[in-house]
Amino acid sequence: MYAKLVFRNAKRSVKDYLVYIVTMTICVTLFYAFLSISSSYYNPDIGSEYDFTLLSDGMKAAICMITLLLLFLIRFVNHYMLRQKQKEFAIQSIMGMEQKTIGRIFFAETLIMGMISILIGIFFGVFCSQFITAMLLTAYGKPYEISWNLFPDTVLWTVAFFAFSFLVVGIFNTHIIQKTKIITMLSAEKENEPELKKSRWISVAVILFELITVWAFITGIQKVWFYYDSRFVLPVQLMYWGNILFPLLTLLWSAFCLIKKGKKNMLITGLLICSVLNAFTAASVAALTNKYYLPLGAGMLNQYLLFLLIDLLFFIGALIYLASSFIVAWKEKSPEHRYHEEALFFFGQITSKLNTTSKTMTLICITLVLAIFLFIAAPILVGWASGYLDIRSMYDVQVFSRYNDVYEEKNLPQDNYEIITDFFAAHEIETVYDCTFNLYLPKKTDFHNRIKYDFPVVAISLSDYNAIRKMLGYEQISLGENEFVTQWKTIATGEERNSFIAEHTSVVTDGGTLNISEQSYSEEAMGESLYNSYTDVLYVFPDKICEELLPVMRNRYITTTKNITYENARELGRLFTAKYPEQAESGVAYGVRFSTLQTNSAIANNFILQTGMIYGAVVLMVICLTVLSLQQLLDAGQYKYRFSVLRKLGVEEHHINKLILKQLSVWFGLPIIVAIIVAAVVIGYFIQTISAEISAYIGLTALMLQIGATVGILVILLLCYFISTWVIFKRSVNS
Repeated sequence: MYAKLVFRNAKRSVKDYLVYIVTMTICVTLFYAFLSISSSYYNPDIGSEYDFTLLSDGMKAAICMITLLLLFLIRFVNHYMLRQKQKEFAIQSIMGMEQKTIGRIFFAETLIMGMISILIGIFFGVFCSQFITAMLLTAYGKPYEISWNLFPDTVLWTVAFFAFSFLVVGIFNTHIIQKTKIITMLSAEKENEPELKKSRWISVAVILFELITVWAFITGIQKVWFYYDSRFVLPVQLMYWGNILFPLLTLLWSAFCLIKKGKKNMLITGLLICSVLNAFTAASVAALTNKYYLPLGAGMLNQYLLFLLIDLLFFIGALIYLASSFIVAWKEKSPEHRYHEEALFFFGQITSKLNTTSKTMTLICITLVLAIFLFIAAPILVGWASGYLDIRSMYDVQVFSRYNDVYEEKNLPQDNYEIITDFFAAHEIETVYDCTFNLYLPKKTDFHNRIKYDFPVVAISLSDYNAIRKMLGYEQISLGENEFVTQWKTIATGEERNSFIAEHTSVVTDGGTLNISEQSYSEEAMGESLYNSYTDVLYVFPDKICEELLPVMRNRYITTTKNITYENARELGRLFTAKYPEQAESGVAYGVRFSTLQTNSAIANNFILQTGMIYGAVVLMVICLTVLSLQQLLDAGQYKYRFSVLRKLGVEEHHINKLILKQLSVWFGLPIIVAIIVAAVVIGYFIQTISAEISAYIGLTALMLQIGATVGILVILLLCYFISTWVIFKRSVNS
């Protein structure tokens, strides 16, 4: 009998469970699609030079960790369904059914709907997994072909995770139903959230913000005391003094409001403005430190980034908290808007809801900022890493050395690394280019110069330099008898390059004085191991001059006819490290890089990072939009009565639909617009901070395309949730 009742209730309540089914289906679809990459049955054709194990294991760990966020969403959606059916539970109890039985029936209903969601989600997950596979094969540079596969182990993981989640939440819901009184169930629809005055979250936020401000004020005084110099340029002086004056202004405003016993809204409004000023000066620290090479360590930069984060979080909370007051103030000062059509009803709806949900709206807004940042940062970080990979793995084999811990000239490396030649011969690996060369110090006296960030620039002979350029497909260069040119890393800025060249138009060497050539520099990418530690430039000298110089580093670059297999690269790497350790007894530091290993690990890590960030962003976005949607639908009973009163007063139906649209627009628009504004500031600051890396490794055009595609995805998600909520809300208040 109970089985029939469960299926009958489930069939009759499908419309009530619509939001539940849609949300769970999205969760299952995302889980299956992203986790399918880690399936033991998933064997993409990526070539022998790659090992898929690293990516598979990493994906499984990342996806499972992020999916824990879905437990919150499952719990929240179940709470929505539990509240929706409170009155039905009360009637069943009055009719004589035990509340324990009612809880089990409700658990069975949600389990049925959950299983339906799992089946639909896995079906759609098979389609979505094609996009993930396409991303993967594109990352490995392989062609993509559609293949519809259902992976048994991924299906098992998906069913097990969500079935366990439903079981845990179901037990919790059954316990709640057993302990809830019948009178409480009957009056559940009339319950409202606690009033704002009973919530202490904003007071706690103000106290924490004040404490952080005191810390920032003391830090600003310390920085001026130890590092300030009146010869600094004006922006730097403003930065130093601003990090004292603005925190001081914040504290003085709080003291003034406390003495005058001003209203809480006045205090928070002033602190809102101060948080913007504090954020501006805190953000300027990192930018000006990088530009003017200020003597502030990484720890201090991290500290000011923490201040910036606290300022932004308080700004969001204060703005959401004051939103209702701003709306009321605008209503009072604009009679033409206040009395226009049903505006009074609209203002009452919005302010009453904002007054009781400011904490929830603040959390939603902060989470949306994080989700948007993850969406935008994912392609930036992956593009940066991919571009950096192209610079690091330009050769199939790179052998390089460092003399940083060598203190005797006799210990400097002179080996040709014949172990590689022998290995290639034994494994029949043919080479196209093979260049072994030295890097020299212009002056022998610079050998003992080991000051960090002030290492001497090393030089390479013209013949070796041209051999490497030929290996990379670049044009050869020529030099006069007493001329030199400079070779630059791609990350170096034009300002740095021009400043260096202006100060080094001639170089004094142990072989004579050289003057810079008419074509003074070259900036084609040639790898990172070509430069000395902490330098971005390399001298190119005539061969005759280099014969008189001290060679301090010995490198070897090789390109092969075919890609070295993953197993061969690992074996050769072990053999090389055994003979040439990272730190030899002589002090020489040896290193070897294989394009196969670098590309394999970089692609795997980049793909895990990108998919993890995108998956996390989508999960956070779905959580936020689901909460926004259900918060409106939870009070549909109250709204139904209010809108019915409007109808009885003669308000036309299209005006009611317009009111619904405006109400939902404000409800969705407020946290989303605030989140977009704050996220735009954060992302703009992030891009500005790594602008040199973006220019060198990604390119502005590619970045704009990636950001445009991301924004398009966000807009589609927002529209889907808004339209769905609008349709369901209209049906709820019109039925």
